[in-house]
Amino acid sequence: MKIPIFIGASTAIITPFRNGKVDYKKLAELIDMQIAGNISAITICGTTGEGSTLSLEEHVATVDFCVKHVNSRVKVLAGTGSNDTQAALFLSQEAEKSGADALLIVTPYYNKTTQHGLVNHYNFIADRVKTPIIIYNVPARTGMTFTTQAYTELSKHPLINGVKEASGNFKLISSTIAACGDDLHFWSGNDEDTVPMMSIGAKGVISVISNILPDKISQMVAYALDGDFKNAAAIQLKYLDLIDKLFIETNPIPVKTAHNLMGHDVGDLRMPLCDMEAGNLEKLKKSLKAVGLI
Repeated sequence: MKIPIFIGASTAIITPFRNGKVDYKKLAELIDMQIAGNISAITICGTTGEGSTLSLEEHVATVDFCVKHVNSRVKVLAGTGSNDTQAALFLSQEAEKSGADALLIVTPYYNKTTQHGLVNHYNFIADRVKTPIIIYNVPARTGMTFTTQAYTELSKHPLINGVKEASGNFKLISSTIAACGDDLHFWSGNDEDTVPMMSIGAKGVISVISNILPDKISQMVAYALDGDFKNAAAIQLKYLDLIDKLFIETNPIPVKTAHNLMGHDVGDLRMPLCDMEAGNLEKLKKSLKAVGLI
């Protein structure tokens, strides 16, 4: 049996940019806002943090800054995945040096691999670090997914703690939870799936919407952990349209735009991401207004 890295809600935090560079002052403000909202962990340099557009130097420095600024107030999960196993290992070892509590490693994208290759990829990295690993399964981004058999095999490694599951495949999720139990923990990787996943045993969520609603998402997850799925579902349903609009264009375009509309001034997107199209921007504004955020 493994102890989960965290229980609750983790924010997949955005990376603010100013004049083409990481805005560390603003990042510190955003981290503090999340902690004040009772978030259980910060996920840095993930998809929402535009980790794939950061240089290696920026990536290492941003993780290091986050760990130091958090200063053990909550857990820090460092996104360290790559389609190159050696690059993922390098980023993982650097995050480990900085003191990250866990490594969030996405499945290899573009070149992809087989199920056997997935098992080899994660075991190779896990054998060379001392920090727990959370697998990130997001087939919409990577073009590949897991089988229950591959998950079960990876659950045998003592450092592979769990999965951020964003496939929306509840058959896969439920069959793996049934097969692995507490040897492989699950967190929702889709905001719209959080309460349903927690009803079958997920330990919480690694969330996008919590960037702008940390207190509400923390409360929703707390209700679910207490078995109060009526109140948990009420919160999820209240913000369901906003969740949808935060993915009306490629994440994190809408959530960074939402931050700016709310007056948080998080700066620019990094190319190839770009400003929202006018029609989608109006839909996002309408959804934010509907829940009183602007």
